[in-house]
Parts: sequence; C-alpha cells; structure tokens
Amino acid sequence: MSSEVKVSLPDGSQKQVAAGTPVSEFIREQIGEGLLRAALGASLDGVEVDLGAPIEKDSALKIFTSRDEEGLMRLRHSAAHILASAVQRLFPGAVFDDGPATEMGFFYDIGGVDPFTPEDLERIEEECKKLLKEGAPFVKRSCGREEALKWVEETGQRYKAAIIERLPEDAEISFYKHGEFEDMCRGPHLSDTGKIKAFKVLSVAGAYQGGQEGNEQLQRIYGTAFTDKKELKAHLERLEEAKKRDHRKLGKELDLFSVDEKVGGGLILWHPNGALIRKQIEDLWRDEHLAAGYDLVYSPHVGRATLWETSGHLDFYKEGMYPEMELEGQSFYAKPMNCPFHMMIYKHGHRSYRELPLKFAELGTVYRYERSGTLHGLMRVRGFTQDDAHLFVAPENLEEQVVDVVNFCLQILRTFGFSEFEAYVSTMPEKAVGEPEEWDRATKALEKAATAAGLDYKIDEGGGAFYGPKIDLKLKDAIGRTWQCSTVQFDFNLPERFDLEFVGSDNAAHRPYVIHRALLGSIERFVGVLTEHHAGAFPFWLSPVQVGIVTIADRHLEAALALAADLKAAGIRVKVDEASDKMNAKIRRFSLQKVPAVLVLGDKEVEEGGASLRLRGGADEGFLAREALVERLAAAARRPKLGESAPELP
Repeated sequence: MSSEVKVSLPDGSQKQVAAGTPVSEFIREQIGEGLLRAALGASLDGVEVDLGAPIEKDSALKIFTSRDEEGLMRLRHSAAHILASAVQRLFPGAVFDDGPATEMGFFYDIGGVDPFTPEDLERIEEECKKLLKEGAPFVKRSCGREEALKWVEETGQRYKAAIIERLPEDAEISFYKHGEFEDMCRGPHLSDTGKIKAFKVLSVAGAYQGGQEGNEQLQRIYGTAFTDKKELKAHLERLEEAKKRDHRKLGKELDLFSVDEKVGGGLILWHPNGALIRKQIEDLWRDEHLAAGYDLVYSPHVGRATLWETSGHLDFYKEGMYPEMELEGQSFYAKPMNCPFHMMIYKHGHRSYRELPLKFAELGTVYRYERSGTLHGLMRVRGFTQDDAHLFVAPENLEEQVVDVVNFCLQILRTFGFSEFEAYVSTMPEKAVGEPEEWDRATKALEKAATAAGLDYKIDEGGGAFYGPKIDLKLKDAIGRTWQCSTVQFDFNLPERFDLEFVGSDNAAHRPYVIHRALLGSIERFVGVLTEHHAGAFPFWLSPVQVGIVTIADRHLEAALALAADLKAAGIRVKVDEASDKMNAKIRRFSLQKVPAVLVLGDKEVEEGGASLRLRGGADEGFLAREALVERLAAAARRPKLGESAPELP
C-alpha cells in the first residue's frame, strides 16, 4: 500500500495524495479539469517542475497559468523549442546554441545556415503554427556527460559541447523532445505544444556563439507567444508603440545623446539637450537627498588592486571590470562599483552609535566591461553614473531606516511621473554569508517596508545575493512595461571584509548593518526609461527647451528677444527661432522637438504687449499679456514637490 503525502496550496488548504502522484493528476483529481487546461507549470517547495513531475514528499505546490510571470516564461521557453524545431524541419543543417525565454518573448541563436530572409521568417512562422496544432508532448530524459557528448557527435549540434564542458563532471544532463525534435535543456517545459495558442516570429539579428565577442557569428531569431490571440494582438500593438518611443530613435531626433565608436561602444556623449535633462534630474536628486538627511560624497574613478581585493571584486567580478592598469609598480582598476570607497569613508575616524544612521550618497560614474552584443543605447552601457547610497545602521534602527528608504525611493519616482510599482523581496540563497537570524531580521524589515508603502510584493525564494536579502522596486511605464530601477540591498559581507565598527552605548565595539541603495538605477538608464515613458514629450520642468518663440515677420524679432529675456529671468529655458522661414515652418520645428509651449508674435501681439500661446498637442490658448504669460510659464517651470507628479501646464 502506497504511503500518502501532504500537499499545501497557496490558499492555505492541504490535500492528502499517494506518494508519487504526478502534479497533473493531483490538479485533475483535487482541483479540476479547468485548472489543468489552464496550467502552464508548477513548483514544488519553490522549485519549478514539469506538470508530470511526481509529488514524492510533503510539499508546497504552486500552479502557474498565463496570469503568472512564471507561466508566461515557461510558455515562451517552450515556444523557443518549437521555433528551433520548425527551423530544423526547413533548414536541416541548422545548429542551435542558446534559446531562452525573455520578458517580452524568446529568441534562439542559430548557425550553420545562410542568412534568413523575410520570406524565410514567414515560412518558419507557418511551420511553427503547424507544430502547435500537432499538440506533441514535451518528454524529458536525463543522462550523464559521456552520453550527452555522444548525442552532440551524432546530431552535429556542436555548440552544445561548450555548454556541457562548463558543467560539473558528475552533472545530470537533461533533454526535452517533442515530435522529432530533441534539444539539451534544463527545462521545465509545458506539457505539450498545444498549450500555445498564439505565436509570432518577430525579427532576426546577429549574435555571437556563447554570447562571447570574437566567437562565431550566428543569427538570432526573436519571437513571442501567448495562450490567447487577443493577448498577442495587444502585445504586437504595444511593440509598435514601443518602436515609436524607442529612446535611441528619440535621442537622435531630439538631439539628446550619441554613441561614437571612435570614443567606444557603450560610452555616452551627452549633447546639450540631454545634458539639461540630466542636470534637472541630478539637481532634484541632490537636493532631496540632502533634505532627507543624506551626506553627499565623491570618490575616485579608479582604485588600487588592494581595495578590490579587500572588497572581493577581484575574486567575484573581475570579468566585468576593465583591464588592470599599472603605474609606478602598483595595479589600479577603473571602478565597477562605488561601495568600497564608501566603506573607506566610513572607516576614516571612530564612529559612535550617536552618529548612526550615516547615509552616504553619490552620483558616482562606474565602468563595467559589458559584452558588445548586449549594449543598448542608454539602457546597457559600459560607463554610467550610478545614483548610489550606503546606509550604515545600528541594529535597533534597522526597520525604521528600511521603511524610510523604500518610501523615499517611491516618492522620487512619483515626482518623475510614475505611479504604478511592483516589489520583489529576495530571500536567503543556499550559499550565503551572515547568520540566519540576521537574514531573517533583514528580510522581515524589507517585507515591513513594502507593506508600509502600500505595495503588493512577491517573494523570490532563495533569490538574494550571497551577502544579503534585497527588495527590488519595478515601475510601470505609460504602455505597461515594467522597468527595474530601485534596489535596497543588505550586505553582511562588506562590513566584515572592511572590519567596520561603531561604539555602542555600552562602550563596546559593534558591527553596523550596511544597506546598499540604488534609487534610479543609473542616470543613463533612467533618462532612457523617462524618454520612452513620456515618448520624448518630457514634463515642462524637465524639457530642455520649455518655450519656443516664433515671429510672423522679421520686424517682430526685437520684441521676441525682449520677451525671451523676461522669460529667462524668470528661470524658463527659452529659444527664439530667428530664421526667416514662414511661421508654420517654425512652429513645426518646435513641434518636432516636442517643446511644451510655443509663443507667436505678430503685429497685434507686439502692439498689445504679449504673445499668443500654443501648447504641445495643438491646443491654442490665444493671446496673453506679457505679465500673465511669464507668471503662468514660470509656475509650470518649477520643479514639482517631492512625491507629486507635475501637471503638463497649469
């Protein structure tokens, strides 16, 4: 007689089933066919499994559908295999490298074939749709290293050999097969190909084998998949909207920034318009940090190797650092992080509990050698200004400070026009430094901060860094995409490595808690996110040019320049179009630059001492006298209060 095991569900209920019952059978018998049809995957005790996986012991079960991120990721991972199988049917010589799911869909890197044409992509998509209708089950098998290498030799899938070589000698290697196609893969996957109801091949681009620059050049096919055709249609519409909002396109049109290979990939040249936006962001950042009790600090762009040895970066992060520089027999590295410098500032002098919390904040430019294939406008760069802060906190003030810092992050983000947020708390991984009770206390503080801020949060079990738990804040933009910006990260490692101490009220030495905090993430990336969120039509207070002045005839230019001087004196960024073009051509130029307000001066306006006001978007406000005009525009130019998003134009 088989033994029974207990299955705990997210709603708190528990069920008894025979040990070895597959997850799919449990869902069918204990919950119902409806959920089984909707189920895309599951996890047992936080570990994702196939729906056919047996329940061997008492376990916590979660079931994922298309409403869950985990469900969509699994669906898209399986869709990548379907794409590969379609390519193999049509191009038998294809060799496959990597094919992961992504937040927006999936891709697969492919070699061994001629460049794909648009017609090829259409054929591949049609073949994928045939495969979906076949409803073939995904079947898993596992083997050892020797058998896996034999499979590589027999199938000619040579790129997989490099993946196998990176695995431990005794690793169990899994394969998934549907129909006649088999691929080496960790999984898990959908139960069958029929779960995918909507599939789209999107584009093709270049990639390097293994993601390593200098390796063989491959082709990367991008696609996306859903369980519903309406969801796919909505997604494709969002993609079209995203193309219009692409910060690289808008950055060029609005003359915000550029990247030049003579300077180096991933190194940003800020043009005057972009620099003005950046200045507004940085001014607000500094002023609000000072008001919130932070101390501003600055640190060098390079540091001696001994510093990075102490911090551990040379052990754990060297591949992401720029190469070593030697000077007078000493080794230096460009900094990939600001953290070690802040630790050294803390150590400069004896610290008392009366000084804590100490909160050091810096807009510090760091350098990380990202692969060229991953560089992406302002979003992924090699040199960027991280809006860093490190809080040195006494244990008794821990919860209060974490609540404050999470709330502060949200207030700053709201000031830039964001209103929807998601939170993820990442807990202790299998390998970690620090005592379990420290992890527990810090994790509870993060959860309390999320609750106090009114955020629904998800737990990422075991997803914390080895040195401490964290909370990630993701914001939603105007078209519903999520962006990772703020992170509040505990660190039980650096206080030990740098031997940080403070003298407590008992006159004994104690370790402070250290909290890393990036709020905007980086100035570069945040400007990219802002650009796409606002589609380049920045709020009035952020716009590089806030007011454009247009004259109907050259005789009105003197009055236009005098009005511009008044506006500048009121703190408004203004530009006069002095060209001899027609009025509508000049208005169009300002419109293309997404200038929030355009003033038109003709004979009537000059005679009556004012201007006609036109707003971005086409609204014509008519004539306003100079004093009222300056007052109204000056009010719009003021930075919004902390936590309040500015109106378009009051």
